Amino acid sequence: MKLRLRIWKQPDRDAEGRFEAYEVVDVTPDMSFLEMLDDLNEGLITAARDPVAFDHDCREGICGACSLVINGIPHGPQQATTTCQLYMREFADGDEIWIEPWRVGAFPVLRDLVVDRSALDRIMQAGGFISAHTGAAPDGNTLPVPKDDADQAFAAAACIGCGACAAACPNASASLFVAAKIVHLGLLPQGRPERDARVRTMLAQMDAEGFGYCSNHRECEAVCPKVIGIDRIARMNRDLYLSLLRR
Repeated sequence: MKLRLRIWKQPDRDAEGRFEAYEVVDVTPDMSFLEMLDDLNEGLITAARDPVAFDHDCREGICGACSLVINGIPHGPQQATTTCQLYMREFADGDEIWIEPWRVGAFPVLRDLVVDRSALDRIMQAGGFISAHTGAAPDGNTLPVPKDDADQAFAAAACIGCGACAAACPNASASLFVAAKIVHLGLLPQGRPERDARVRTMLAQMDAEGFGYCSNHRECEAVCPKVIGIDRIARMNRDLYLSLLRR
């Protein structure tokens, strides 16, 4: 396949960015999207041109580092898929593909397609540590956890912190990410002692980072690579209101 790429280029966070045009040839359907970008960069380096900076790590759909908006959709057109697990068979010969970084004020562009997502780390840090004494790893059956709670906690814990929810949200809200972390910790016995304080501090930090508010557009769950639903946001809001009543 031969493809026309329009890629966002920005030298640093203070510079003005712009879309630049590139062409790639001999793209095979079995290539991943990042492998296609690797081939592009190899050609640019060989031609003594500036390569395209993009973020990646595991390339197994686990870490969430591969944060690209492809044709206006975070992680691209295939649902429940990270960019690194998106394959070029999703595109046709001659397609024009627009590639840009997350467009979120709390995620400043560092260079080209790389953004600073440390705001999500600071939200997690605001949640603090659990005070429950864990000691050595207990046997898995010594601490009873209702099956429904365990299933919901596991599903919420699947969040990889990629930030696609904020990138897709018209309000640039990180509510789905924050809700997944709050629900995951709050459902398990070890996380319950700090449950009330955690929801308040993490949401306060989300506001301080400059993320917007959830208004139920549901774009977040549509692009989430781990298919986390907005019912977690409803549970988070309930936890917040109950924590305020118990203060």
